[in-house]
Amino acid sequence: MTHAERTSAAVTALPVDLDEAAHRCLVAGFDGTTTVPDPLKRLIDRGLGGVILFTRNVRDAEQVRRLTDELRALRPDLLVAIDNEGGGIGHLVRAGAPDVPGSYALGVVDDPALTARCADALAGHLATLGITASYAPVADLQHQPRNPIVRTRSFGADPALAARHLRAWITATDVRGIASCAKHFPGHGGTVTDSHHGIAVDPRPYDELLVDLEPFRASIAAGVPMLMSAHVVFPALDANRPATLSRRILGDLLRLELGFDGVLVSDALEMKAIADAYGEAAGARIALAAGADQVIVAVPDLDVTLACRDAVLDALHSRVLPEERVWEASGRVRRLAERYATPRLTVAAWDADAGLEAARRAVRARTLPPAVRGAHVVDVFPAPHPALNWGGEDLLTELRAIDPTATGTALNTEPADLAAVVDGIVRTGAPLVVATSDAGLYPWQARLRDALAARRPDAVLVDTGLPEGGALCSYGRGRVNLRAVAEVLSGA
Repeated sequence: MTHAERTSAAVTALPVDLDEAAHRCLVAGFDGTTTVPDPLKRLIDRGLGGVILFTRNVRDAEQVRRLTDELRALRPDLLVAIDNEGGGIGHLVRAGAPDVPGSYALGVVDDPALTARCADALAGHLATLGITASYAPVADLQHQPRNPIVRTRSFGADPALAARHLRAWITATDVRGIASCAKHFPGHGGTVTDSHHGIAVDPRPYDELLVDLEPFRASIAAGVPMLMSAHVVFPALDANRPATLSRRILGDLLRLELGFDGVLVSDALEMKAIADAYGEAAGARIALAAGADQVIVAVPDLDVTLACRDAVLDALHSRVLPEERVWEASGRVRRLAERYATPRLTVAAWDADAGLEAARRAVRARTLPPAVRGAHVVDVFPAPHPALNWGGEDLLTELRAIDPTATGTALNTEPADLAAVVDGIVRTGAPLVVATSDAGLYPWQARLRDALAARRPDAVLVDTGLPEGGALCSYGRGRVNLRAVAEVLSGA
């Protein structure tokens, strides 16, 4: 037992059943692929509600299944969860995850049956791994052009379109016995700040925020078992606290007005919107008091999770956090676990071609470019997000799989000498493809693209993020999105 655990045990001795209820309200991340750390075992023994897996926990499919079996052997009602949105969110690539495009491409195609097939493939794969909860789909509407974090993770800006695809995704996932989670309530799409990096604020008036609630209403009506809160301040709803910590938003709006009675889980507490302004431990206490049922501490450092746990136990002991609130929250988690924690014994096959079909149907352009062979590809994109993007996919790799004569480079940072890079590329004399990803957010991308286009007006321009200026667009950077673009470029 650590010093923190001994201190907590001495100061906040609680009845065993209440201690277990408090632990049910926590979801922990951890390090390791083959063994469960001892501090995590102790948390599980005391009732931990769930664990969240990341790329760091994944080596291959057999290893993941052994790990989830070991976790569940410690506690059969433990929820094992992961972010599994598809597209560029690729924690399970090494475990053979199905390739499906992100949600925006699915919204562009606007075929809910195809969205259901993609969601079914993702959920079926989770079932084979013994993962029983998926923190997806994204219900945020992407209507702020400078939003840095939602973008192609969203089904789009139209609430009715998003609603029908959310229903399809949630229903298909549930059929597989996997718990889905619509996020990030009441909507992250109207911000210009990534809450991983700081406080995000949506300044719109109340009547403009109402449209963002419609996808969540649809998710609730579809029976979504979990919602995830946003670390976003909405002054029109609560000027003082982000949604994750707001009783007005989580209690009055979500529970009373929208009638949601499933499990409300917080986004990760180590995100700077919470950690810098409140601290993870205080964030855990305040979120539970405000109406969250589980709080996620995704960092692998279990001392952070223990500090959050201790803050909750201390608050119960001092009655700052009412026992009734913890009993209510843990009861919801228990009901969720009764329905979803046990993996199914048999898993039916899924449609492995659904993702590529969706990605192909999503590719758009004002005029499709003529096919090119032996092209020189310049693929520029942002540096991988530390929490969201692990795949490392690039367009050149996908094009060379079809056309081995293709050449080029991938850049995720601004070159030190842009003019020299442009000169070198132009000198190749090969057909030129220039792909950017959300160049409007990253001026260096636009500078490089525009410099190349000025020297080579015949260059084929590609957007792998949201569309900008009529270029060939994939609406996402998942591997399958890039493969679909490569097929168009090569005429395959």
